Amino acid sequence: MKTINELMTKEVECCTLLDNVYEVALKMKELNVGAIPIVDGDKLIGMITDRDIVVRGVAEKHPGSTKVEDIMSKQIITVSPETTAREAAELMAKHQIRRLPVTEGKKLVGIVALGDLAVEKITDYQAGKALSDISEHTSSDMH
Repeated sequence: MKTINELMTKEVECCTLLDNVYEVALKMKELNVGAIPIVDGDKLIGMITDRDIVVRGVAEKHPGSTKVEDIMSKQIITVSPETTAREAAELMAKHQIRRLPVTEGKKLVGIVALGDLAVEKITDYQAGKALSDISEHTSSDMH
């Protein structure tokens, strides 16, 4: 079974506490991604998703100049490069998330997305179940 080190994206675009919400949203648009890790140096200190921007930013009437720190998620589920694809898929399903930052200690070394796991045959079922569980959870949030 493959480890996350073999599946993760190693060149991760990040933002810092110096960036505001508008700058993060612009980077998401340019990169066509829905989540950006927030770092202090190379230390992971938060994650901000497009959903965070909508729910904690726009819906609470925060302007684009709002500090990233005010709307980012600070409780982050991470994996290590040695984590198996199966363990990562199970974490994604359990915590209803599509992306996991990969860390060594507190240092951000990569990111793995649910789609990265789907290429591993052993985890097709787990990745499919995780996606199904996450999508079901997301759909029910809208009602």
